[in-house]
Amino acid sequence: MDKSFFKRKGIDVAPELLGKYLIRKLPNGKIIRSIITEVEVYDGEEDLASHASKGKTSRNEVMYEEGGIWYVYLVYGMWCMLNIVTGEKDYPSAILIRSTKDIEGPGRLTRDLKIDKTFNRKKVGKNSNLWIEDGERVKYTRTPRIGVDYSGKWALKKNRFVIKNPPDK
Repeated sequence: MDKSFFKRKGIDVAPELLGKYLIRKLPNGKIIRSIITEVEVYDGEEDLASHASKGKTSRNEVMYEEGGIWYVYLVYGMWCMLNIVTGEKDYPSAILIRSTKDIEGPGRLTRDLKIDKTFNRKKVGKNSNLWIEDGERVKYTRTPRIGVDYSGKWALKKNRFVIKNPPDK
């Protein structure tokens, strides 16, 4: 994907990620391709579900970078979460990749694709051994995000995008 694809608002990028291929080249040279089926948008400091809701910190400063890089962080001391930074520099926005056609759940996704915090801040592209390629246009639905009940009205925002019927490829 061209870098300009990610320099847009997360809410615009998210539905267009659905149906695209997440591709990981493992250290042994094996390539895994799987269709992205579920994503969530975290957008701006006003979004109380976002890591940026308390301002810029050493953990979330990557969200303030220009779109097109990975934001990978650890939750519960054991699961890495894979996000793509979107938008313009100095505006915190990222999209969590929750699932692919072959791997359901954000923790399983990073575990199975052997994605860890070393990917944090790397550019989305073949040089990072983790990239996205065009796929198919798909129909999707929007729902509230998962596991953000603490964020008040932000928990009800329909910032989660899910493919209705994933392609067979």
